Amino acid sequence: MAKRDYYEVLGVSRNASDDELKGAYRRLAMKYHPDRNPDSEEAELNFKEAKEAYEILSDGRKRAAYDQFGHAGVDSQAGQGGFGGAGFRDIFDEVFGDIFGSRGGERVYRGADMRYDLGMSLEEAVFGTTAKIRVPTRVQCADCSGSGATPGTSPVSCATCGGQGQVRMQQGFFSIQQTCPSCRGAGKVITDPCKTCRGEGRVREEKTLSVKVPPGVDNGDRIRLAGEGESGERGGPPGDLYVEVNVREHPIFLRDGAHLFCEVPVSFTTATLGGELEVPTLDGRVNLKIPSGTQTDKLFRVRGKGIKPVRGGGPGDLICKIVVETPVNLNAKQKELLRNFDESIRTSKRTHDPRSSSWLDNVKKFFEDLTS
Repeated sequence: MAKRDYYEVLGVSRNASDDELKGAYRRLAMKYHPDRNPDSEEAELNFKEAKEAYEILSDGRKRAAYDQFGHAGVDSQAGQGGFGGAGFRDIFDEVFGDIFGSRGGERVYRGADMRYDLGMSLEEAVFGTTAKIRVPTRVQCADCSGSGATPGTSPVSCATCGGQGQVRMQQGFFSIQQTCPSCRGAGKVITDPCKTCRGEGRVREEKTLSVKVPPGVDNGDRIRLAGEGESGERGGPPGDLYVEVNVREHPIFLRDGAHLFCEVPVSFTTATLGGELEVPTLDGRVNLKIPSGTQTDKLFRVRGKGIKPVRGGGPGDLICKIVVETPVNLNAKQKELLRNFDESIRTSKRTHDPRSSSWLDNVKKFFEDLTS
């Protein structure tokens, strides 16, 4: 398969400056890095392609050869390290050094992001709240300021790799670059570890945070607290804390986006004769008119009594589902009255039970079809 033009890969013009090349590669590397796309072969290929393009175009000699001869002028030099191999760390560090940072020549790393599940009631999610949470985390050691070394001392350059963090191993005709086993890629070693953090630069701690929850959040929504994650290694910047909303089940209402649903039990008499019921909403009560002859599963919509979404838009509606209750625990007199009522219904020439009549007609036709 023919290779794409390197300038096209990075999305820059042929006279792009070094800063433009670096910015283009940085955007693509952040987008397609395998750590962000662990199960995507396409992303890995795009990442390799961008890495190869930047490796050639960021080198003045290689870029000149490519501009004059195209891929034929650089194919023997492109991608020699392969994905994750020799040369990759150098180019990645050059572009992303400002993200990971350094401290006195020592590479530092951003702390891990954290997640906290915040349970709340439906009312709190709808109207918003401020929650206090306690989060176990690792914070920068105050005694050594995150360096891991005893106060008054500093990490020293690794003697094994000369401070590079990488060592080269010769195997026959091949030279393989690997992470330094002595400093584990840091380039520095701690000869006198801090007594408080034992050289890690971080200590375990539980901190209390105040989380402002905006009105209208729903299950799965996340609130980002910048810099409240784990402290970075070797004094690096902290990660972020993501608070994920978990709304508890409500005894009356069921939420579906901006709408609320609830079941409204109605007596046999009210459903038959009609009437008015008081139904709850999240901010009060409303009267619901029940027409005579209302059946189970009939839906009534109360406009504007739902939820105003956190991302904007008008409030949803409250949907009331009617459930006609069958009387229970009747005494003898009540049962006799119902039998008399049923008798009067069955001997009446008017249709009082349209569903039942329609169903019986369909059953009758079904058996007639079987015997015909």
